[in-house]
Amino acid sequence: MRKRFCLALPLLLGALAAQAAPGKSCHLPGTEETVRCVKVDVPLDYAQPGKTLGLHVTVAPAFREAARPDPLFVLAGGPGQAGSDYLAILNAAFRRVRATRDIVLIDQRGTGLSGRLDCKSPPEIDTMSEEQFEAELRKCIEKIAAPYHLYTTDAAARDIENVRRALGYGQINIWGGSYGTRLAQHYARLYPSSVRALVLDGVAAPDQVIPLGGHDAQAALETTFRQCEANAACARTFPALRTEFASLLASLAKAPVKVEMQDPRTAALRPVTISSQRFLGTVHRALYSQADARTLPFLIHGAYQGRWQPFVARSNRDSDYSVDGTMSGPLYLSVICAEDFPRMTQQLQDEDAKGSFMGSPQAQQLAKMCPLMKVKPIAPQQAAPIAAPVLMLSGAQDPVTPPRRAEAAGKSMQAAQHIVVQNGGHIVSMLGCVPRLMREFLDAPAKPLAAACIKEIPAPTFQLDSAGPQP
Repeated sequence: MRKRFCLALPLLLGALAAQAAPGKSCHLPGTEETVRCVKVDVPLDYAQPGKTLGLHVTVAPAFREAARPDPLFVLAGGPGQAGSDYLAILNAAFRRVRATRDIVLIDQRGTGLSGRLDCKSPPEIDTMSEEQFEAELRKCIEKIAAPYHLYTTDAAARDIENVRRALGYGQINIWGGSYGTRLAQHYARLYPSSVRALVLDGVAAPDQVIPLGGHDAQAALETTFRQCEANAACARTFPALRTEFASLLASLAKAPVKVEMQDPRTAALRPVTISSQRFLGTVHRALYSQADARTLPFLIHGAYQGRWQPFVARSNRDSDYSVDGTMSGPLYLSVICAEDFPRMTQQLQDEDAKGSFMGSPQAQQLAKMCPLMKVKPIAPQQAAPIAAPVLMLSGAQDPVTPPRRAEAAGKSMQAAQHIVVQNGGHIVSMLGCVPRLMREFLDAPAKPLAAACIKEIPAPTFQLDSAGPQP
């Protein structure tokens, strides 16, 4: 992973160890219970310590009074999500771990309550064209005028170490999801003595260029199509699914579709433009979740017949700058424009787009936005070995970090186990027996897991009509 400064820097900063304000009980969105909120001040610029940034840290204490000393630190994805956003899955994914360990959720710098780089979506976001959307985002980036070059994976990793020391923990365990796996791996390489074990869900390989995922997205879509063809009800209801999808791709490549729909906020009729980029982005995002992927045949068929309302409703769920109302778009650009965009050669873009429905719209958008960020390219470095035990989790139908990415990452890990959930998409920690397996791994990281139970995780049913998924 990338290292902007030498490994000796944390020692030089020893005298500047982060100071945590006394924690206090608090209530946050996503959970009804009381948790502990802590503010940890960290250097804004680790090369020139002085000005500080306040990080928000949420601690969900272990259920048992005799808690183990090694907590589980939770690193969110994106980049752009905050740790506190994951409170909604605290019970679903981490309840078994929390029986004996504190769960510590860090709002990465520039996200959540850690000085979020915030672009609020305008009311008309659902009916804006791509050009209007990009213009509004451009104005917001320029208005914030943050030192975007200081919002990197390297800085976030150093923040984690300051949080660990401020909270008084010794060795810690880390759970990272999606981009959080990149951050977790980087931290483990910077501070190997601080890491007891890692759980990586949706593993990003060290050499992975996050915006280039055309082949992985195509593979996930192909799987969805094949599963529909193998399902009697789905195949009967959507017998020409591939042809209809190809027809939509060709038609939208020539010109966008314009429809009139009710504004979801005012109920007034407003024009909506469905461009090729919007169509592709909506299909791609639906593939992240197996439940959403099983709605695609219905959505594609409806769009082919001219009934765009369900498709646009699905698209509007993801249209905000913040994706789900919480993710920071500027933080995403800060990281991607410095760490990934410089590696997006034309050759890589052409190879990624070849044979994929995705094409290269994201690369084109980054080419417009990244110059505004004024960040310096961060040169990739060879991935040093990770000695700590690692549990890697993958969904077989993940459109961005499928099992092959974990296998590539595992080449630089000295003690890694890899579990693949066949009926899983992007992030599988809350599915079936996986929460129990994470607890078993953390209790005995060196012991091989008996993971046959993941075969019992069922696939969601297909949606055949407006009534929703089949029973």
